[in-house]
Amino acid sequence: MTTTTAKAGEDSAAPAAEIQSSARRRRPRSQARTALAFLAPALLTLLALRLLPAGLAVVDSLRHHSLVDGVTRFVGLANYRDLFGDPQFWQSVRVTLLFSLIVNPLQVLCALGLAALFNRRFAGARLWRSLVFAPIAVPPAVSAVIWGILYRPEGPLNAVLGVLGLPSQPFLTSPSQALYALIVLMSWVGVGYWMTFLIAGLQDIPQECYDAAAMDGTNAWQRFVHVTLPLLRRPLAFVLVADTVSNFLVFAPVQLLTGGGPEGSTNLLMYDVFRRAYSVGDIHYAQAEVVLLVALTLAIVAVQYRLMQGKGEE
Repeated sequence: MTTTTAKAGEDSAAPAAEIQSSARRRRPRSQARTALAFLAPALLTLLALRLLPAGLAVVDSLRHHSLVDGVTRFVGLANYRDLFGDPQFWQSVRVTLLFSLIVNPLQVLCALGLAALFNRRFAGARLWRSLVFAPIAVPPAVSAVIWGILYRPEGPLNAVLGVLGLPSQPFLTSPSQALYALIVLMSWVGVGYWMTFLIAGLQDIPQECYDAAAMDGTNAWQRFVHVTLPLLRRPLAFVLVADTVSNFLVFAPVQLLTGGGPEGSTNLLMYDVFRRAYSVGDIHYAQAEVVLLVALTLAIVAVQYRLMQGKGEE
C-alpha cells in the first residue's frame, strides 16, 4: 500500500515538474518577444534611416550616369579609381584631417577645463554654465551668419583690433586664416555641448576618492591627474569620438561663409561631396566619396577609442 502511494506521488510530481520546466522555458521566450516589440520602432528606424541609405550609397558608388545617352551603368570601382587620382579630392582630405587634428583636441580640452571649473560651487556657476551651453541651441546656419558678420572687414572683430592698435585681418578671405576662423566658430558652438557630458561624468566620481587622495598628501593637480582623469576615461572617450564624427560632417558654415575657398583652404570633405553631387551633378561619384568619408571616419574613431579605452580595459 505504501509502495503504491509512493508511486502515485512520484507519478503526480513528474507532470508538475514538467509543467514548471515548460513554464521556465516559455518565460524567456515571452520576455524576448516583449523586448523585441519595444525595440521594433527603434530597429526599424535604424534600418530605414541608417542601414538602408548606407547600403544604397555603396551600390550607387559602383555606377555611373552618362550625360551623353542618359544611361546609368555599372562601372565597379571606376569611381574610386578616379577619386584616388583626383588632386582636388586629396586636397579635401588634407584640409579635413588638418581641421580635425586641431579642432577635436581644442574642443575636448576647452570642454574639460570648463567642466572642471563649473563643476565647482561658486556664485553664478549655473548662469555661466548656461551661457556657455547656449550656442548649441542656435542652428548651425544662424551661427554661421552671426560669425560671418563678426568676420567682415568692417565687422566688430576688426573694430576691436583697431581699438587695440592692431591691423585689420582678412579672416575668411585669406587662405591662411579661413580654416582657423572656421575652427573658432565650431569651437564656440561645440565646447558648451561637450562640457555638459563631462560635467555629468565629474559628478559621478565619488567624493571619497578625492578625500582618500587628499589624506595621502596630494595637491589639486595630482588629484586631477591621478583621480579625475582615470575615472573620467569613459565620458572622455565618448566626447572625443562623438566630437570627431560631428566635425567630419561640418557643412553649413563652409557653404554659407567660404564655399570651400579661398583657394580650397576650407574645402572639407562633406562640402566637397555636396559640390560634386549638386554643383557638378555627378551623384554616383559623390556617393563614392561619401563611402570613403565614412570609412576614414570609422578608422579614426576606432583608433581613438582604442587609445582611450585600451589601457583602462586591461
